[in-house]
Amino acid sequence: MLLLAMDTATPAVTVALHDGTAVVAESTRVDARRHGELLLPAVDRVLKEAGAALDAVTGIVVGVGPGPYTGLRVGLVTAAAFSSALGGVPVHGLCTLDGLAYTSGVEGPFAVATDARRKEVYWARYDDARTRVTDASVDRPADIAERLAGLPVVGAGALLYPDAFPDARGPEHQSAGALAALAAERIAAGGEGFLDPAPMYLRRPDAQVPKNYKVVTPQ
Repeated sequence: MLLLAMDTATPAVTVALHDGTAVVAESTRVDARRHGELLLPAVDRVLKEAGAALDAVTGIVVGVGPGPYTGLRVGLVTAAAFSSALGGVPVHGLCTLDGLAYTSGVEGPFAVATDARRKEVYWARYDDARTRVTDASVDRPADIAERLAGLPVVGAGALLYPDAFPDARGPEHQSAGALAALAAERIAAGGEGFLDPAPMYLRRPDAQVPKNYKVVTPQ
């Protein structure tokens, strides 16, 4: 097994290789505006670090979000392109929040929250690091503070709003290594629990056509 994992649903552009036992190489850069520019060099970097060729990859793991429109699409389109180039190797979709939960080190019930911009967070609740018990949602921190009262909340979204999430904890950023390790566990257990590699947006894109937009055509 050699899994190539990537996630661009958050400001972290993160890529990792996992051999079925452990992460053998990982690269993470935090830059919310350069997902398309940073992702392919990161793939090349982890392959070189691991001494592996792209055609040795047996599966691709990709974070499906939730996340902002443009950045999220970069990872998903790249994963699909690699799958096609490698003769249709499987693409395993995972909720981005699950990667943060998996690497959190928190025992017992907790939540994960990432920055959704517009003064909102993407979030979900977990019974433990491997078990999400709610669908991912997007809300204003104040609107969910009571529902998450008393729970540790992991991620950049929690750290941004300490008044709503007083027990905010790291990790702040996503790790493709965590996604890859979680995927390797699920594959070894029979391959259940994956999502379709399609974007989980939860809301409309930030960029929209103006309401009073007029099409002007030549006479």
